[in-house]
Amino acid sequence: MHRSRLFAQHLPSFGWEPIILTVHEKYYEETLDYNLERLLPAGLRVVKVNAFGISKPRIIGDIGLRAFFQLYKKAKQLIQSEKIDFLYITVPSFYCALLGRWLHRSTNIKYGIDYIDPWVHRFPGSDKIFSRHWMSTKIARLLETIAVKKASLITGVAEGYYQAVLERNPHLKTQAVCGAMPYGGEASDHAGIDRLNIIPYLFSKEKGILKLVYAGAMLPKAYVVLEAIFKAITANRNLFEKVEFHFIGSGSRANDAGSYNIKPLAEKYDLYNSIVYEYPKRIPYLDVLVHLDIADGIFILGSTEPHYTPSKTYQGILSGKPIFAVLHKESTAVEVLQESGAGIVLIFDGENDIQTITDTFPKLMTEYVEWKKLFDPEKITKEKFNEYSAGAVTQKLAKLLNKPDSGKTAV
Repeated sequence: MHRSRLFAQHLPSFGWEPIILTVHEKYYEETLDYNLERLLPAGLRVVKVNAFGISKPRIIGDIGLRAFFQLYKKAKQLIQSEKIDFLYITVPSFYCALLGRWLHRSTNIKYGIDYIDPWVHRFPGSDKIFSRHWMSTKIARLLETIAVKKASLITGVAEGYYQAVLERNPHLKTQAVCGAMPYGGEASDHAGIDRLNIIPYLFSKEKGILKLVYAGAMLPKAYVVLEAIFKAITANRNLFEKVEFHFIGSGSRANDAGSYNIKPLAEKYDLYNSIVYEYPKRIPYLDVLVHLDIADGIFILGSTEPHYTPSKTYQGILSGKPIFAVLHKESTAVEVLQESGAGIVLIFDGENDIQTITDTFPKLMTEYVEWKKLFDPEKITKEKFNEYSAGAVTQKLAKLLNKPDSGKTAV
């Protein structure tokens, strides 16, 4: 949702008129965040469709699947009545990617797919034949091939998010324009904190305690990284007596305050409620920014996947707080943090280099504590970071849109 919101905010500056086609909020299962509407640009056109409700027992939950035919019908109407030039689909929901192929067949509209997450990837247990994850991977591979068949544009948060798509569908290398665009940071979002007078409620400042915040979901391949960190903390506990790590919105289920992901691992190392804290339930976006604002620093946890580039990096920089990150050496966030001077980065080389994390985490934490004393957000080198602002990222999208089509209206 933020991906589309930020693109829509800046596309008019580059000659494109965006129309957002989405599902009416009354059909969502997730808790609604009405403050987000106040971040939308004035005059943005948002078209909403109905969806099939959740059945009991719950058989189909994915909102893209429950609203598939409604989205198709409305998109076709818009394309034909308003001469839409391009159809741009951000996924997930992955089922929505099939709309591009279907609408191309019925209207000849050019379309593109934007990978916020990879569609086809291996889950734990996906190698077990006829298991649920094995079946999901097989279906995803089949549907993706259908969806991208006639695509004119393939983009993603990072190149690694769609590189395998091109390898599985080599015709795209000549048929489609491709490009990587990370999540952009939007400075005006942070201004909304003061305007809406949102008060933090998960924790408060505490003199003498260094409180670091990790805000966001946990990725499957980040747990091994986190365990290496917990091992390091346990072996050097005296260095962390005045340090707290607060994980916000990291649970396995968005609306479940009891769906802990971090707590079990922290309890294994006797760190929970002393050094490590978790608030599993997702909280509203601006509420997250408020807690970043009162934190002493931002903690960014990477993954063993080289293509993973945490969008929270840019929000962390915009919060003006010093960042401590543990990242794969190929993550684009490494370069941003190092060249901007916004943080200290522990770099490791994937699954075969986990021991480096355990060995160097205490030393780098000590360096971080000393460096933080001298940290001045006004001295961050903005030139590198500006390349990843929401406006600059949208400009990259506009250039790609102009290659496959010279029109000026996208839905």
